Amino acid sequence: MKRGRVVVAAVVMAGTLLGSVVVWQSQARDKAAEPAELPEVAAMLTSAPAVPPPVDRPGNARVIVSLETTEVKGVLADGVHYTFWTFGGTVPGPFVRVRVGDVVQIRLKNSAKSAHPHSIDLHAVTGPGGGAAVTQLGPGQEGAFEFKALNPGLYVYHCATPSVPEHIANGMYGLILVEPEKGLPRVDREYYVMQGEFYTKGKTLAPGLQPLDAAKLTAERPEYVVFNGKMGALTGDGAVRANVGETVRLFVGNGGPNLISSFHVIGEIFDAVYPEAAMGEAPRRNVQTTLVPAGGAAIVEMKVQTPGRFLLVDHSIVRAMEKGALGVLEVAGAEQPGIFKTLVPGTHGTGGH
Repeated sequence: MKRGRVVVAAVVMAGTLLGSVVVWQSQARDKAAEPAELPEVAAMLTSAPAVPPPVDRPGNARVIVSLETTEVKGVLADGVHYTFWTFGGTVPGPFVRVRVGDVVQIRLKNSAKSAHPHSIDLHAVTGPGGGAAVTQLGPGQEGAFEFKALNPGLYVYHCATPSVPEHIANGMYGLILVEPEKGLPRVDREYYVMQGEFYTKGKTLAPGLQPLDAAKLTAERPEYVVFNGKMGALTGDGAVRANVGETVRLFVGNGGPNLISSFHVIGEIFDAVYPEAAMGEAPRRNVQTTLVPAGGAAIVEMKVQTPGRFLLVDHSIVRAMEKGALGVLEVAGAEQPGIFKTLVPGTHGTGGH
């Protein structure tokens, strides 16, 4: 297939910054493979914690998604480095947003600089291996396939090249949102949060370049459990932000490869939760903590009603406080004493999140 002009996606980098994403918009069509005459559009891709805007175009389209798998050194924690295996140069990989009924064309390239084969398995795909059966690519190779997005939902994608646990544990995962036909209800802010585990030879925070420890991976004993590929990716300048009175939607994924996440925001209650990102029924209301399975996702929404610093955590709490599954939602605005006010402040220690 001929390639037309190159379109560089707008990519907001936060967390592990490892590269950029390029998408190609094709001018020509393979008529024999086309199930219907559809306009072609470039995929809307962003890197965590940014989320592409809602799909506003009329009707369905052939959506072109191009990703390159790379192996690059980056920061896992202060003073700790790791060789990440990635989609598009970031952990997690770019967030992809399409609509149910779209035909999605995946173009995957494995960088010539890679030392290993890679592939892609999208849980949104109805087809062999979620696409992995036809995208086992050695260094420098390229592959492509198309699938029709049949089911709305928020889906994980990951590498499915043996050893699959090793590829996922090195950072090869991301999310693809298949919007329902009429889209999701509009909210003020949307963010992309994805949990993952890292199994390093050195203990947590041991400095230097850390290799993967296969024995810890098999025993399911990670040294790090983090959001968005790095300890502290969603703190400080990387914190997600909102204003009092706004509704925040979090697209929460769990790359695993092993642990279930108990996702919770300290000091908030989820007004709506789509458990396991299911969109076939009404969301659950007034939820404190929601489970996100390895290889799964959830969508949570909350109207933030008081200012302050709210922690995003895996409430298997040692993971948050000792291993890195910790982020921050900073809410700005006027105090709301009718909802929360301090009567007598405590004076001991620095706890209370």
